[in-house]
Amino acid sequence: MRKADLRRFALSLPGAAEDFPWGERVAKVNGKVFVFLGRDRSKTPMITVKLEESHPHAMSIEGSEPTGYGLGRAGWVNVPLDAEGVTLDVARDWIEESYRIVAPKRLVKELDVRP
Repeated sequence: MRKADLRRFALSLPGAAEDFPWGERVAKVNGKVFVFLGRDRSKTPMITVKLEESHPHAMSIEGSEPTGYGLGRAGWVNVPLDAEGVTLDVARDWIEESYRIVAPKRLVKELDVRP
């Protein structure tokens, strides 16, 4: 399943851990969320990531929207996984970009030396 693949990818990043705040599955690094994977029984599969470089692309996806609660102003975006143009590779790239923004530099360096 696609969401399971994204979860596995997110948790494979250095220092990543899973948590369930507000009944939602998230991946955190150093105690900070870098991807919201949604509720397990959600009707619309979606991820929420913090983006800089890829933000315009993510926002161009039909059904994407800035994240609520003021997070959208900080670059967070909700992206439906079943939208046209959202491939597994693209979603992984967004998760990694979000991780790189949120993670401490030492963990980003660890990711950079991985094969």
